[in-house]
Amino acid sequence: QVQLVESGGGLVQAGGSLRLSCTASGSIPRVPVMGWYRQAPGKQRDLIADITYSGSANYVDSVQGRFTISRDNAKNTVYLQMNSLKPEDTAVYYCNLALTSPALRPIRSWGQGTQVTVAS
Repeated sequence: QVQLVESGGGLVQAGGSLRLSCTASGSIPRVPVMGWYRQAPGKQRDLIADITYSGSANYVDSVQGRFTISRDNAKNTVYLQMNSLKPEDTAVYYCNLALTSPALRPIRSWGQGTQVTVAS
C-alpha cells in the first residue's frame, strides 16, 4: 500500500516563501511522474506542477516563475519551493504519482495534504 505524506505547509505573509515535501512510502516501482496539486475552498483539486523521473518539470501559468518543483528519486520524495506567495495560493496542497506528464491522472490514493495559508 503506497502512502503519500505531505508536509511543510503553514501560514505565511504575502510575498513569503514555503517549501513543501511529499514522500511516497511503500512498495512502488520507479515512479515516472510526481505532481503537486492544490484545492482551494469550494474549488476542485487542480494540478499545478509535475516532474518526470529525469527531472523535466512543468507548471501551470499561475505558478510559473514563482514555484519550483524538484525530486529526490532515491527517497521517493518530491518538493515544491514556493516563493512570492499570494493570497490566491491559499489551498490544501497534495502530491500524487502519475504515469505520464502532465500528471492529470494520478494513480494513488490521496494523502491528507498540507494547508498553505497566505495572509494579505
